[in-house]
Amino acid sequence: MAYYVGVDLGATNVRAVVADESSTILGTARGSTPRGPSGIAVTERILDLIREACGEVGIAPSVAAACGIGSIGPLDLAAGAVEDPANLPDAIERIPLTGPISKLLNTEKVYLHNDTNAGVIGERFHSERNPDDMVYLTMSSGIGAGVCVDGHVIAGWDGNAGEVGHMTLDPQGIMTCGCGHDGHWEAYCSGNNIPEYARRLHDEDPIDTALPLEDPDFSAVDVFDHAGSDRFAAHVIEQVTHWNAMGVANIVHAYAPLVISVGGAVALNNPELVVDPLRERLDEMVMANIPEVMLTDHGDDVVVKGAIASALTDGTGDRSRL
Repeated sequence: MAYYVGVDLGATNVRAVVADESSTILGTARGSTPRGPSGIAVTERILDLIREACGEVGIAPSVAAACGIGSIGPLDLAAGAVEDPANLPDAIERIPLTGPISKLLNTEKVYLHNDTNAGVIGERFHSERNPDDMVYLTMSSGIGAGVCVDGHVIAGWDGNAGEVGHMTLDPQGIMTCGCGHDGHWEAYCSGNNIPEYARRLHDEDPIDTALPLEDPDFSAVDVFDHAGSDRFAAHVIEQVTHWNAMGVANIVHAYAPLVISVGGAVALNNPELVVDPLRERLDEMVMANIPEVMLTDHGDDVVVKGAIASALTDGTGDRSRL
């Protein structure tokens, strides 16, 4: 039996899995993404989780035939590393990936993708419909998209195509993104930034609210939990929905997908407040064909499933390679 490793590196959590040649996951290990002291700490966490997942299956890491990685960006594909990730502390400047993993697994077949590109690979690989034109959109700690046009996943020369969360939606730029630039989609609608946006909106209109705005642990979860009972929380969600619809309309006009599959913790935990309103708003914002907008069927497994699909197919996700 051949074994394959998949890694999903997010800004909040990291996961490693081992699968067989049918892409069935046999072993898995999860952990939080280290916040420092350097990127090497993140690399070491990944290596430890790969060892743990392999141990669960009863194999040495060196037995694995290949590995696929879906990672937060920005990526340096030539170096096989993450460079200056926007949603991790500044101390984490560089996260080496392909080199250390290749050494651990004793194989050169280690394929690095932006996490959303891994997501769209996973969506297509595991879909009976397998559309040639689709987008996987993640709304989580950050916002990004994996784009497939005419059957080709668009990665870009450096692997960073699809960073739609850094589209400028607000020319006034009242919110600053984690990348340091103003007015980006992610600055308003990502899980990391919704709390600060809520505080900014409350500064502009300080109405009574049950939201714990001054609590250092105030999070996007609080906003969504109060949206049905608190007028201000509902207002925040309304504003977030406005920016989300604008961002998705831009994606439609840029790539003309047949399907937009939405994942990420913000969407997966609140589909009726995040995904459903997108369907209702696109008609008034899109001048072309409106795609099907759906919640991913693969939950939070879609990126790691795409990573495994990449490992199985020499980095392409093309099922004809099996």
